[in-house]
Amino acid sequence: MPSFRQLNLLRKAHRFLALERRLFQTTAVVREEANYGTKCDTTKGVVVGVYSKEGDKPAKTSENAVTLDDAVGGKIMALIKERGMDGTVGKGILFSGLEGEFQSVAVVGVGASGAGYCAVEMLDQGMENVRIAAGTGARALQMQNIQDVYVDGMDYPEQAAEGAALAVWRCNVNKRKKDRTATPKLHMFGKGDTDAWIRGLFKAESQNLARRLTDAPANQMTPSIFAQAAVDSLCPCGVSVEVRSMDWIEDMNLNSFLMVAKGSCEPPIILECSYCGTAPEDKPVLLLGQGLTFHSGGLCLKPKTGMDEYRGAMAGAAVCVGVLRAASALSLPINITAVMPLCEHMPSGMAVKCGDVVTLLNGMTMGVKNVGKAPVVMLADPLLYAQTTFKPKLIVDIGTVAQGVRHGLGGGASGLWATSDYVLKNFKKAGGITGDRIWHFPSFRYYREIVTSNTNYDLSNTGRGPASSCLAAAILSTLVPCVDWAHLDIRGTGMLTKYNPLPYLLKGCMTGRPTRTVIQFLYQIACPQAQD
Repeated sequence: MPSFRQLNLLRKAHRFLALERRLFQTTAVVREEANYGTKCDTTKGVVVGVYSKEGDKPAKTSENAVTLDDAVGGKIMALIKERGMDGTVGKGILFSGLEGEFQSVAVVGVGASGAGYCAVEMLDQGMENVRIAAGTGARALQMQNIQDVYVDGMDYPEQAAEGAALAVWRCNVNKRKKDRTATPKLHMFGKGDTDAWIRGLFKAESQNLARRLTDAPANQMTPSIFAQAAVDSLCPCGVSVEVRSMDWIEDMNLNSFLMVAKGSCEPPIILECSYCGTAPEDKPVLLLGQGLTFHSGGLCLKPKTGMDEYRGAMAGAAVCVGVLRAASALSLPINITAVMPLCEHMPSGMAVKCGDVVTLLNGMTMGVKNVGKAPVVMLADPLLYAQTTFKPKLIVDIGTVAQGVRHGLGGGASGLWATSDYVLKNFKKAGGITGDRIWHFPSFRYYREIVTSNTNYDLSNTGRGPASSCLAAAILSTLVPCVDWAHLDIRGTGMLTKYNPLPYLLKGCMTGRPTRTVIQFLYQIACPQAQD
């Protein structure tokens, strides 16, 4: 019988997932051994793992897979041996028509048994292998119209839940109903840590929320629509949301934000969201999320090819919403405040012009040499306002800021700039656990001198030279003189991952990254005593 705590967690999970439903290529080699080429009419399927061979020893399966194999008279192991499965990560076989409770069984390779942290990869490979296996199997069953998918925890139930829930997610609301791919219900199969499974679902569904917000077309995700989606997502979870309108923004003299927003007829909005997980007087962690709901480049118009991707320039704000949702669902003992400036950056007669100068809240002047590099301009005054208003103990700003990080890392990791070794180490550890890695870039004085050495104004929005992401980080760090600060540039990860996407994410769709890494980071600093 599940404990009272587990029952409460299950009820909370069901409410969480029900709310999510209301709001809104796999790399595996999968073959169907029976009824090949046809879709099954069954409603229940199961995913189990097989570990890679060790020398001359045969491949072994997880404990729950052994129980399942016994229930079908040993047919699964016999077929595994017959087909010569070697346990390669993400490659498997789909069996259909077996007797018993599950007529469809996806057996997927999990790699070496006992795999752990790899310093070269900066990754816990055992956890990541389970995500890949669970995601591959769950997606294979989803493609067979299976309505209830049971997933073996494979020693890591939290990561199995993450991989499966991320893999079966679809944002297909703009397709006709008859053409939509149904999302199956996920259940943990066999014995395992139920609490860990539910935590994994919470984290994955929070990333899926960020994916849904980021992937929406720009006409369906204006600043006002985003604000309403945040209210619908966060208020039922106990997160307070304040929606600040144009009048308030003008009264607060957030001029750098307004000069980017004024080119569009869509009214700008500032969202202030607060989650209180500990004593109200405790200083919060401040999240600042870039919310350009469409980034055309303004008068420095971006090339037409691929411009549609810049509907995802509000990925930083979407990650903040997902993180707050997960923090509430997981009851993290930490106070979090998120400030999200939302606007469109469009060309018009009102648009900001190259060479314009704006005076910031701290009295510094910023010259806008290139209006195509608008993110640091729109973030400047909200960053100054937020740190003086909320007096945080740590600031983490997140945005798709500059191309340099994409050129340097592609979709392999998010770029991190930090002023604290403690913050840096915890972010790198969080990325290794979640599989959504972080790479540290320098915050040298060299870059700050480039952006502040100007004849006619104090600060340039571009600087000089090719290190665009380092220069953008230097601009923002200049505005944070005293507090621990971290800057996440997710230009290569938070938008479309076109090359070698993670197997449990969809190629050609927005990723929602690095939502789970930020959640894990906040958990680590909120509960340091729980860390190894």
